[in-house]
Amino acid sequence: MNVYDKLSDPLALTIFLLTLLLPIGIGLLAMLKTKNQSDFFIGGRVMNKIVVALSAVSSGRSSWLVLGVSGMAFTLGAGAVWAIVGYITVEAFQFVYLGKKLRDETQALDSITLLDYFDSRFGDNKNLIRITGAVIIGLFMTAYVAAQFNAGAKTIAAALNFSLELSLILSGLLVVVYMVLGGYVAVAYNDVVRAVIMLIGLVVLPVAGMISLGGAGTLYDMLYNMNPAMIDPFALSAGVIIGFVGIGLGSPGQPHIVVRYMSIDQSKNLTYSAVVGTVWNIVLGIGAVCIGLVGRAVFPDISALSDGDPEMIYLVLSSKYFGTVFYGLLVGGIFAAILSTADSQLLVVASTFVRDIYEKVFCKEKAIEEVQKLKLSRIVVVLSGIVAIVLAYFAQDLVFWLVLFAWGGLGASFGPALILSLYWKRTTKAGIISGMITGSFITIVWKLWLKEPTGIYELIPAFFGALSVVLIISLFGKMKS
Repeated sequence: MNVYDKLSDPLALTIFLLTLLLPIGIGLLAMLKTKNQSDFFIGGRVMNKIVVALSAVSSGRSSWLVLGVSGMAFTLGAGAVWAIVGYITVEAFQFVYLGKKLRDETQALDSITLLDYFDSRFGDNKNLIRITGAVIIGLFMTAYVAAQFNAGAKTIAAALNFSLELSLILSGLLVVVYMVLGGYVAVAYNDVVRAVIMLIGLVVLPVAGMISLGGAGTLYDMLYNMNPAMIDPFALSAGVIIGFVGIGLGSPGQPHIVVRYMSIDQSKNLTYSAVVGTVWNIVLGIGAVCIGLVGRAVFPDISALSDGDPEMIYLVLSSKYFGTVFYGLLVGGIFAAILSTADSQLLVVASTFVRDIYEKVFCKEKAIEEVQKLKLSRIVVVLSGIVAIVLAYFAQDLVFWLVLFAWGGLGASFGPALILSLYWKRTTKAGIISGMITGSFITIVWKLWLKEPTGIYELIPAFFGALSVVLIISLFGKMKS
């Protein structure tokens, strides 16, 4: 079943192409508001509370939710809901507690990046935190962006019948162009548009499927008769459930998510953002799970899906239930979900190397004009995009594990350090650096040699290992002092 056949219709193709090109128009408008480096990287700390809420949700989800979770629900049944429970819960608290405190602290310290904050918070004159953090971001975040570009390229290649190489270039260009124009402002407002498109697809599609089957009761009976475990969220083993819920531990350490809190106009508005963001997260997550369940009832045999891939169920159902116009929008929504993460991550990579390395390490003793900073920021965005495109080309078969691997590495490296730096006054610079290194090291070692025999997602041991190291090193340093 070729789920892209409908895109041969001129109207459907036009709708799909509009979803690809709309971000560039938004980038042109955002360019008018981008006057300096602060505007380019955190929107000048004047972003609207709803924009912050939807941008945080959109940048954190990507194709992993639209394709990955729906495919997981198709395979595992209702147990896939645990994959969304962890991050929804953590991010709800994160908006209010970590977000508010980080917003106030970064403004007081005049910090516009996460590493900026760590440097100022601990008075790191030797720039050890910046250098360590930059290496970690360079390692995990570039791989993360490459994975998103690769997923986007596959969408374009299949939809427009282009070669993968050409699709990769187009995928990267579509992101880089509007980022160069408007920076963070363009990214944030594009995220809002994408969040709406994702919501439409993840709500309308499962509802249409259930109606066609005869209602939720009929869906329940069909899945129960197929296999009772399909409708039992507790049918999975305790280890699998813990691993799914543990995905939420990565949220506090994602620079492309926490920068949203730093960008809001007033920290008190994050309470409102938390409500909007949490409701959006819940609806999107449940929608993705329901798509998988409906898909399993409609297509009991996985061979009926394109290439026998359960992650194609979103596209297969879209093709089955909707006409060409709406289908074009839904396919474009997948690409939108992919880009909503890729652009945010690419901006973090650029800010790390422009602000944290070039400006604060190499040019520490001399002033740089805002015009030059802004120009350099745009140049680095282009260069980072090129590197990510090249990496995506050579890592075509590694997309899916790269996403969770990068999420785990960033979450373990920065999450414990950020939480303790904000809420534990005895945290030290040595503790932060040691924790970052430990989180990265355990993530890599566990992924390569321990994940398969233990069955435990690498983020969980890496997070708690890094947390323990920050505590121990900080306490030892204080006692020694």
